Amino acid sequence: MPDYTPPIQDMLTLLEKVTPLADLGRDDLDLGMAEAILEEAGKLAGDAIAPLNETGDRLGAICENGSVKTATGFKDVYKQYTDGGWNAVPFDPAYGGQGLPWLMSFPIQEMWQSASLSFGLCPLLNQGAVEAISTHGTPEQKEFYLPRLISGEWTGTMNLTESGAGSDLALIRTKAERNQGGTYRISGQKIFITYGDHDMAGNIIHLVLARLPDAPEGVKGISLFIVPKFLTDGSLNDVTCVGVEHKLGIHASPTCTMQFGDNGGALGYLVGEENQGLKYMFTMMNNARLSVGLQGVALAERATQAALDYASDRKQGKPFSGGDTTTINHHPDVKRMLLSMQSLTLAGRALTYQAAFYLDKAASGDVSAQLRVDLLTPIVKSWCTDLAVEVASTGVQVHGGMGFIEETGAAQFYRDARILPIYEGTNGIQANDLMFRKVLRDDGAAMLAWISDLKQTDDQDILGMIENFEDTTKFVLAAKSNPDHVAAIAVPYLNLAGTLAGAVMLEKIAACDSTKSHLFRFYKTHILTRGLGYAATIRQGMETV
Repeated sequence: MPDYTPPIQDMLTLLEKVTPLADLGRDDLDLGMAEAILEEAGKLAGDAIAPLNETGDRLGAICENGSVKTATGFKDVYKQYTDGGWNAVPFDPAYGGQGLPWLMSFPIQEMWQSASLSFGLCPLLNQGAVEAISTHGTPEQKEFYLPRLISGEWTGTMNLTESGAGSDLALIRTKAERNQGGTYRISGQKIFITYGDHDMAGNIIHLVLARLPDAPEGVKGISLFIVPKFLTDGSLNDVTCVGVEHKLGIHASPTCTMQFGDNGGALGYLVGEENQGLKYMFTMMNNARLSVGLQGVALAERATQAALDYASDRKQGKPFSGGDTTTINHHPDVKRMLLSMQSLTLAGRALTYQAAFYLDKAASGDVSAQLRVDLLTPIVKSWCTDLAVEVASTGVQVHGGMGFIEETGAAQFYRDARILPIYEGTNGIQANDLMFRKVLRDDGAAMLAWISDLKQTDDQDILGMIENFEDTTKFVLAAKSNPDHVAAIAVPYLNLAGTLAGAVMLEKIAACDSTKSHLFRFYKTHILTRGLGYAATIRQGMETV
């Protein structure tokens, strides 16, 4: 498998000129410091984490007697990662975090995910747990759990999904019963729990959705509980991993079936108020959705690097103009594939970092920035994970027959990428979220404001597409009386939004970095034109579904 080289210069261009770090008004963080941080993160990602990718895929995680053993090297590298303070980067200094903005954290996290998606999933899930406890936990819960989760001494999980329930959380059956003293007993089974058990940290803090006996029906009757693997006296709680899934990809990430309460009930602690778990869950989910979009960019970057490396070395065929046998990166169709991979990856990175920028602005109380975060979250999650699958698949094609052979690594990138459009709400759910919660709910106000911002372009081709998108949005608003019709075209609507946003971001990059102008030109003629098809489908495709 080819080495991974973090794209630090591309990251710095975004942080300096496209979504400027300086615009956050942080006196304690300048571009020089950002470069130094990225260089150090890049060393850990390239030298320590990336070598885990192939061996982890081959060896996988193993569950024996209720405990999971991670693949060779994972535990040691995780210690390097936590000893370096990397787990603490975006979190509150009051609990041991470094307090760096999300705009700085995203490039760092991209490196972990590019180096090994299976490794990077552990801190990603932990991040959601930290956000939930930080936002909704009691002062005592924050003081006890946050320092250990932020340092990485402990890790956190999200226990939401159950067999037969899937994304419909109204169907969950895990039970919670009240104890004296304010604690609860949790019983039931959760599936698809990422890093539900492992050997890398001293404790695992499960955040579990469960239903009280007197709870209202449906999603209004769900509560959220902290259920630690080990209790404060060091004893094992009544929670066990009963198996790990055998998956298409991410083999080194233990995807666990977790059993709570085989011996009287797992001890749990309520987060916030009873029956408010759905609201608290979305704190974890929305945080994770942007991060999964970032994973898509990271995986696309890794697949692109591998394809470029292979195509520049593999000799086959002669140019149409004559001459000797040449490397395949000189053949027009291979060039087309490589340019597609590069332009989509760069566009996705820029859009994801822009969402991080607005996330930081929203944290300082900027209401308009929060509206932009809400709008961009489903777009980033869906569009960037779909492009990961496309880019990874194209990478296999660039390798030709060797791409279908595991030794080159191209197949692993494709297999690993395929989970991302499913994670944290399938991309169809993201499209419905964008359509019903973000566009129709306010009669298009937030979307039309974003479209107005997109119009600040000097490119007439892009401007024409944006105006088309604006008209298409008004068409959708006029059709909102029939939700089934609107839901039928929600995915192409989201894809149109992502495709346009990608073009605008690449235009900004090309304006400040001439070495990327060819990617912008390629994107306009090969990718942006997809928008015409999306717009036609939106207008004509409702009733056919």
